[in-house]
Formats: sequence, C-alpha cells, structure tokens
Amino acid sequence: MDKNIGEQLNKAYEAYRQACMDRDHAVKELQQKVENYMQQIREQQEKIELQNSIIAKLKSQLAALNANR
Repeated sequence: MDKNIGEQLNKAYEAYRQACMDRDHAVKELQQKVENYMQQIREQQEKIELQNSIIAKLKSQLAALNANR
C-alpha cells in the first residue's frame, strides 16, 4: 500500500511541477507579447503625431494661400 501511495504522490507532484512550468512559460510568453504590442503602440503613436504635425502645417499653408486670394 505504501508503494502505491508513493507512486501516486510522485505522479501528483510531477503533474504539479509540469503545470507550474507550463504556467511560467505562458506568463513569459504573455509578457513578451505585451511588450511587443506596447512597442507597436508607441511606434503608431509617433506616426500619428508626425502625421498630425504635417496636417497642421498643410492647413496653415492652405490658410495662407486662401488669405492671399
């Protein structure tokens, strides 16, 4: 009976250990994805800011052209 309990405990511990390793791997993978998405968001925000500044310049040039008419 003791051998059977020992085997069950070993199997349970191994399953627990594997579950912890899987969880840790999933957490690391999720963190990496979050970092990648945050970097993409920063890059997109920079592009938006650049385009907004270009739009503002073009609007001011257009206003100046319309004022000269």
